Amino acid sequence: MMIRISFHSRLALVALSLAPFPALAQPGPGATPSDDQSLGEIVVTAEKREQSLQAIPASITAFGRQQLETKGITGIADLLGAVPNVQLTPFPNVATSQRTFIRGIGNVNDQITQDPSVAVYVDGIYSARIQGQATDVAELERVEVLRGPQGSLYGRNATGGAINFITKAPEFGKFSASQRLSMGNYDLFEARTFVNVPLGDHLAAQLSYYHSQRDGFVQNLGTGAARFGDRRRDAYRAAVRWAPVDGLDIRYAYDRSDVGDTAPYALVPVGFYPVKAKRPTQSSPFVRDLQRNDITAQGHSLTVSYDIADGMQIKSLTGYRKLDTQYNQNNAPGIFGPFPANRNQFFQKQDQFSQELQIIGEAADQQLQYVAGLFYFEESARNYDTSRQYNFNAARPGLNYIERRVTAKNKAYAAYAQATYSPEAFNRRLHLTLGGRYSYDKREGSFQRTVTPAIGPQVVGAYGEGHRTSRDFSPSATIAFDITSSANVYAKVVSGYKTGGFNVNASALAKFIAGFGPEDVLSYEAGIKSEWLDRRLRFNLAAFHMNYKDIQVGVPDATNPTLVDIINAGKARIDGFELDITAQPARGLTFTANYGYLDARFTRIINSAGANIASGFPFVQAPRHTLTTAIDYSFPETPIGTLSANLSYSFVDKQFSQPGDARYVIPDYGLLDARITLADIPVRGLDAKLSVWGKNLTDKDYYITRANFFAPGAQFGTPRTYGLDLMIAL
Repeated sequence: MMIRISFHSRLALVALSLAPFPALAQPGPGATPSDDQSLGEIVVTAEKREQSLQAIPASITAFGRQQLETKGITGIADLLGAVPNVQLTPFPNVATSQRTFIRGIGNVNDQITQDPSVAVYVDGIYSARIQGQATDVAELERVEVLRGPQGSLYGRNATGGAINFITKAPEFGKFSASQRLSMGNYDLFEARTFVNVPLGDHLAAQLSYYHSQRDGFVQNLGTGAARFGDRRRDAYRAAVRWAPVDGLDIRYAYDRSDVGDTAPYALVPVGFYPVKAKRPTQSSPFVRDLQRNDITAQGHSLTVSYDIADGMQIKSLTGYRKLDTQYNQNNAPGIFGPFPANRNQFFQKQDQFSQELQIIGEAADQQLQYVAGLFYFEESARNYDTSRQYNFNAARPGLNYIERRVTAKNKAYAAYAQATYSPEAFNRRLHLTLGGRYSYDKREGSFQRTVTPAIGPQVVGAYGEGHRTSRDFSPSATIAFDITSSANVYAKVVSGYKTGGFNVNASALAKFIAGFGPEDVLSYEAGIKSEWLDRRLRFNLAAFHMNYKDIQVGVPDATNPTLVDIINAGKARIDGFELDITAQPARGLTFTANYGYLDARFTRIINSAGANIASGFPFVQAPRHTLTTAIDYSFPETPIGTLSANLSYSFVDKQFSQPGDARYVIPDYGLLDARITLADIPVRGLDAKLSVWGKNLTDKDYYITRANFFAPGAQFGTPRTYGLDLMIAL
């Protein structure tokens, strides 16, 4: 594999200069680290059993409870800038729905007829449509981000990666409660309430409530709601845990979210890169009837684990989720005087059911560890939307009225298995892993579109149905070796697959009916995971090369930017690496530097004339350099509590954002955050903690979206925010 690196970024050089040469820092065999001056162990369940993060041969970033609090991570949107080679941006009409890309692989559009490239799980339950506040209302124990194709360990196939949210289980025999309050600028107010109630020695319940409100940073000078980007959210969750006999553990949870945000300000007209614009504080006065979104998301999950024998567990994961949404979007008001370029109302209903059975165990005196599973998933959805779009070709200004109805049905079946053999002959330092996944997917979709032109009474209607099935076998193989008790190397080859589907934004009905086919990726990865200097220095490196084929790529229509055709666009290759360094040079002082490099490009896209036009197709949301650095310091204890401080900086290199058009570039940007916390405040009978925090402290103007909204434009990220957090626990 050849990786060409042009280090035009100073920050990239800083990240690499921190990398040690492992051979120069080898500790003595069996060295025992000091508890108060060493890095804590990170325990994850990425391979379905509790393991040290350092022992897993894969590129994983994990955040424990303390890191989640320090970084303010409660949901998927908060991972922006926290994980190298992971990009997240909100869709223009709703901030609770994210475009998620890992190593350059993701979805630009959120369509009910298309699967995401990155799989998201909450307590092992797959969520096809991530909206609502299911993770915000829960008390998170851990978040794990796995980069690269997933299949042989997870219920749903994914070509980009997987994100796992693990919540804290109800506790037996212990009553506890906590109240967390946040206040800040833009009239921010958040409240999180958690209560754990023991109902006997083997039964416990957990109740939680979440409320969040904040004013948007763009005042609406037109009619309707006062601001773009207002946040109004409430969520509720109840969880029960029951362990009636030894070896049997039953967990049930229900959550519901009600979201009434207004849409983020969708467009600031700005020319092509490198032309820049200032972040707006006011909208066009031509905005008409700005309305709040209305989103209700809810779900049930049931997990049953049973130890059927020594070293063998069977697990059942059952999930049901339901989504009912109404989006209201105002795009580009004022570009054509009193006429909005595009104004949408979008209604969507979706429900999904999944059932997964797993067997997790070990054999041959623990030399063999294995996971096997069966997975079933079904999804039913429909949407109805109306839009008023500016008529470019009319003899006089006017609006086309467009009505669209879409239905989708999706069924998926899968069987997967993975086994790791660590032979005694090599002192269990050699680890050989084989895995595989068989997938069968069946999709159906219908589409009806009616257009009433701005001039004339004519109504044009169209209706069509599409059907697709696909099958796939995705194998994987890994070899790993423990060089020492604290350093190991690995190499792996993994294949991934994403099913085909239908495109609701197709430029012609026939293209919707035909749909698009599956895409596949073959990933080669090698890495080292190591700890040095009595576990005061952690150094992890993963390098990868991916062959990506039959890629589902969006091609914008030449005359109407709201129409985008999805084609299986041929081939691409993606090279890169991720570097994670953590150091604790002195008691209470910790440095971290996480760097990602990405070189993604199409190598073959054949048009209707037989020509290879790959050079004109950029990879979107695939910045070449991403970097996150942080300094944490815990001061000595004082009579009023324990003081700690965190300063972090994240950098994202420039990136393309519009499929099929290299003129739409998001310039590079860096964000500076900080948090100061006073914990263990002496309040009688209570555990109290107070934090002062700030995000984007330099008030950086930066884009999160560049696109063609009937004119070249940009959507801006959040300006400087700051506030106070107070937590009181029993």
